[in-house]
Amino acid sequence: MKSSEIRQKFLQFFQSKGHQIVPSSSLVPSNDPTLLFTNSGMVQFKDVFTGKEARSYTRATSSQRSVRAGGKHNDLENVGYTARHHTFFEMLGNFSFGDYFKRDAIQYAWELLTKVYGLPAEKLWVTVYHEDDEAYDIWAKEVGVPPERIIRIGDNKGARYASDNFWQMADTGPCGPCSEIFYDHGPDVWGGPPGSPEEDGDRYIEIWNLVFMQFERDAAGNMPRLPKPCVDTGMGLERVSAVLQHVHSNYEIDLFQALIAAAARETHVTDLAENSLKVIADHIRACSFLVVDGIIPSNEGRGYVLRRIVRRALRHGYKLGQTKPFFYRLVPDLVKEMGEAYPELANNADRVAQVLKQEEERFGETLENGMRILDGALAGVAEGSALDGTTLFTLYDTYGFPVDLTADICRERGVEVDLEGFEVAMTRQREQARAAGKFKMAEGLSYEGASTRFEGYEQLSLDDVAVTALYVGGTKVDSIAAGQEGVVVLDATPFYAESGGQVGDTGVLEADGVRFAVADTLKVQVGVSGHHGKLESGSLKVGDTVRAVVDGVRRARTMRNHSATHLMHKALRQVLGSHVQQRGSLVDPDKTRFDFTQDAPMTPAQIAEVEVIVNAEVLANHATQSRVMAFDDAVKGGATALFGEKYGDTVRVLDIGFSQELCGGTHVARTGDIGLFKIVGEGGVAAGVRRVEAITGDNAVVWVQNQAAVLNRAAGMLRSAATEVPDRIAHVQEQIKALERELEQARAKLASSAGNDLAAQNAVEIKGIKLLAAGIGDVDPKALRGMVDQIKNKLKSSVVLLAAGSPDGKISLVGGVTPDLVDRIKAGDLVGFVASQVGGKGGGRPDMAMGGGNDVAALPAAIASVHQWVDERL
Repeated sequence: MKSSEIRQKFLQFFQSKGHQIVPSSSLVPSNDPTLLFTNSGMVQFKDVFTGKEARSYTRATSSQRSVRAGGKHNDLENVGYTARHHTFFEMLGNFSFGDYFKRDAIQYAWELLTKVYGLPAEKLWVTVYHEDDEAYDIWAKEVGVPPERIIRIGDNKGARYASDNFWQMADTGPCGPCSEIFYDHGPDVWGGPPGSPEEDGDRYIEIWNLVFMQFERDAAGNMPRLPKPCVDTGMGLERVSAVLQHVHSNYEIDLFQALIAAAARETHVTDLAENSLKVIADHIRACSFLVVDGIIPSNEGRGYVLRRIVRRALRHGYKLGQTKPFFYRLVPDLVKEMGEAYPELANNADRVAQVLKQEEERFGETLENGMRILDGALAGVAEGSALDGTTLFTLYDTYGFPVDLTADICRERGVEVDLEGFEVAMTRQREQARAAGKFKMAEGLSYEGASTRFEGYEQLSLDDVAVTALYVGGTKVDSIAAGQEGVVVLDATPFYAESGGQVGDTGVLEADGVRFAVADTLKVQVGVSGHHGKLESGSLKVGDTVRAVVDGVRRARTMRNHSATHLMHKALRQVLGSHVQQRGSLVDPDKTRFDFTQDAPMTPAQIAEVEVIVNAEVLANHATQSRVMAFDDAVKGGATALFGEKYGDTVRVLDIGFSQELCGGTHVARTGDIGLFKIVGEGGVAAGVRRVEAITGDNAVVWVQNQAAVLNRAAGMLRSAATEVPDRIAHVQEQIKALERELEQARAKLASSAGNDLAAQNAVEIKGIKLLAAGIGDVDPKALRGMVDQIKNKLKSSVVLLAAGSPDGKISLVGGVTPDLVDRIKAGDLVGFVASQVGGKGGGRPDMAMGGGNDVAALPAAIASVHQWVDERL
């Protein structure tokens, strides 16, 4: 059985069980920012499982293209060394969203494997979670698997085994036990059944995992049962193909054999058993589909993973003696194997080949030189020793050799890699890049004078400060003229230079006839502030003295937000727990944006509690105090050091209300100066990191006024008092639901009447049964289904096909077959036959099926063809 047939039989089987066939989603997850790539079939249904999204079906099946080559789900290093690891694979799955559960999922799996695929039942073993008696009894008592081939995982075997058969979407959320199905390759292959000391052998291979989502884990670890339990399954196409094609390695299945042959053709290799050919065959699949989904090679994120895979494939080609571009030539071979199942691959074949060719040519220019350097370095390294970190970094930084690529080459030659040394070199490079980034931020300024004395804690203006340096376009100058933009360095300043998350001050530098508008203040280097702006009038030269005046309103707003950030940080730790740590911040005049460690979203109650705590500190009107002390003394005294900040031997400790932190920023004199604190946003920014945005002072007052205006407007529209708006909205919603029920009842009556008329006027008799195939007007699909049931009841032994068109050009199809005829005619086949003629598809149960299309012009002929189709099957 070919891989394409195995895939098709899987989808068709579950379609016959009432599942909607859903196309594979993109490799770039659209609903999960924590995932680098789609790595399983359930990813596209995640929001359905959590209740955030509703779909028109409760059963689904798919063949999902998946990648595990980056982040925490990474099999890249194992590809080419094992029989079953891939960067790209297809995950066959069936899903139930609150519909069927364990019994049906287990019985479907057994029927497909033993009846459709014809696997010997005695070759199949199953595992269940050790506490899942329900699943065990279904396998043993209903399916009939002998108890010796049902293994409870987790029973007296420690946490490792317990977690193996208990699945969870994340630290919180839906979770539940698993039941895995294993295939026994026989005693000729070493290995033991799951849970045994020899379980890592290759005799017993897992081919299918059935996940039963029946609990909802909360942050406290409690797991109440879900009101509508769900099913999520996954079976690797490559693994089951190996079993059904009677081979042991996934690379021996028909799909890979064709790609391996193509790789051999392009590398001029005659021995198809060459390990590098497997790597190339695997990698062309991952690379091509990543490009199809919009990813291009780059130096970061998903693009960097793609670049790593391409370069690994090219290195294996080089190892086989191919020094010219070859990888992109495999795209047509891949299209031949997988283009029918994934039309998007065929449609984008030219672009995929072009992208891979460009990357191949780019890396090909340096591959030979890099390999020469690596070969030379390895010549002096004894087997069992390690390649030094400096060489690792040179290959990475100069020749674009990812570390895992160099490690891959070293592993083949029995050499380790000095990862610690590499990290030292990488850290050094990052520090240089960070310094270069600051240099660029200050427009490439080179300053060798004295430090700037900061006086901005105590005052917002400073007289008679001297200009120590001037820059225009990054070049040091002696003077600047009116109209020029530049940077002014002073010997002393009240302007705060951006750091610690707080934005730089704005304001003016002025003297007789001179006005320099400061648009931002940035650090030229540690202890030196650069005032960036434009000279609006006069001229300014080194040695002049000016009066420096900070924009007081903007500074006050920024200080309110910064002080509120300290209070909020402390309150978050009180409400959420001591695990909360800052992971970034931005404080400007408009808001405070605070990122912190937290796995779960904050609840409305938690947000409200934080607001209450912070505003209580504001109302207490505590005085703010700052002290300069040794860093060690500050930390010992309980001061919080913030993430991402570098501290010297002496630090500034800031006490604001109940908060004590190390901070060099500017702050209010008393907490009461904050005025009002309000959280206006909360969301996730990365795995385990949440972001809160909040406002203070006059910004918060304006926000509250705007909210009140919206509430009053809603109250006016609902003709109620503001306090009655929620109850009034609930009442209106009930009225809408009642009207919708009345409308549905009216439609049902109309449909019933129309159905009777159709049955009386359009039904024909064919070989003793009644057939009604007709198109009707714009009828709701649900009502259309009711009409089919009504007509079947009226006509008795009958076949019914109704088609309805909507104003937007969509066609709804419903087919029905009475029970006495389903052995000869199936409703799913009938609807599929008609749908295929109108540009759509459909399916369902033998007695009732639904479908659709969009080719309205083809509908009359499609309906007319039903008569002959039915006649041929009677």
